[in-house]
Amino acid sequence: MQPGYFHMLETAGLPSPAYVIDRARIEHNCRILRRIADEAGVRVLLALKAFSTFAVADIIARYLDGTAASGLYEARLGKTRFGGEMHAFAPGLKPEEIDGICRYADHLIFNSLTQYRRFAPLLKGRDSPQLGLRLNPHHREVANPLYDPAGPWSRLGIDAADLTPDDMAPFSGIHVHALCDHGLDAFARYLEAVETRFAHLFPAIGWINLGGGVLFTDDGFPVDEAIALLRGFRERTGLQVYLEPGTAVALHAGAVVAEVLDVGTTGAPVIITDASATCHMPDVLEAPFTPDCLGAATLPRDLDPRDVNDPAVARVGGPTCLAGDTIGTYRFDRLPEIGDRLVFLDLAYYTGVKATTFNGTPLPALVIWDSRTGQADVVKRFGYEDFEARLG
Repeated sequence: MQPGYFHMLETAGLPSPAYVIDRARIEHNCRILRRIADEAGVRVLLALKAFSTFAVADIIARYLDGTAASGLYEARLGKTRFGGEMHAFAPGLKPEEIDGICRYADHLIFNSLTQYRRFAPLLKGRDSPQLGLRLNPHHREVANPLYDPAGPWSRLGIDAADLTPDDMAPFSGIHVHALCDHGLDAFARYLEAVETRFAHLFPAIGWINLGGGVLFTDDGFPVDEAIALLRGFRERTGLQVYLEPGTAVALHAGAVVAEVLDVGTTGAPVIITDASATCHMPDVLEAPFTPDCLGAATLPRDLDPRDVNDPAVARVGGPTCLAGDTIGTYRFDRLPEIGDRLVFLDLAYYTGVKATTFNGTPLPALVIWDSRTGQADVVKRFGYEDFEARLG
């Protein structure tokens, strides 16, 4: 299966803006992850921080072993909506959250020894989850510091160099993470670094969570080689291995449908849509990157309008007052007109989970589509009440 099945999506009858999730691609991705789990002897959890759309939980629960949360609310969502194992971690915890996390989580991972010692008294006398400790591998593969969990001043995990097996007595496992949208070569280097730096702790623990950030489900990814790497790591360490993919679960499985509201010019055509980069796909601005758009070629974000001599080239942005609410610059097959629908691709992950109502901008509807049958169901619409409820 290749990305691009969204060219078959009938957008005319859909609400706009809308997040559209393809059940077929979600299942395709989950099948690959299940194969990795079975053949490498590891367990795979959906990282809810990236993708939490429980309207497709039936598919995900069929293939994956559970979910991973970054706080109490995600832990509750994972346990009640997806089922399976629930691993919870948060750099900051409050005492009043411990009861809830213990109710929903099977594994509770502390970010530091200090955090553990603060909350250890609250865990006594209860059926508490298995406890883990997050360690920072200080292995850097991520170029953008915004997404680098192993960079300088990292808030995520502690140094392991001075830890002893005795320090690990309260913990049954460790959690490490250093990747973001990486391929096999970076994954191999990461596994080698983890095994080298934490080997002295392995005899004292039973499991390791390697985090996510590997594009296992991308088209052309060498799955067999990844399985061999994981199997070898598991056999050498003797540990139960967990993976926490987020992007890989929803890769190429989502799109944002937008309607053209206006076409103007400031030296070159500028298109305003009802989808906003800052509200509906904030990583477009944070990374930054330009999502592909059906029927258009993607051009550099820094293209100067004075260098544009093609009437089919336009800058596309959202309806907010933020000057930089820019989705991207494109060369269209035909310059869109007011009322046309645009489809921005590969936007299932880190979109709906990060959406806001800045400027009172409506949240996109949620549409579950099946590219195998063409069936599209609007499962959620948002209105003024959703905007107002957050403000007072």
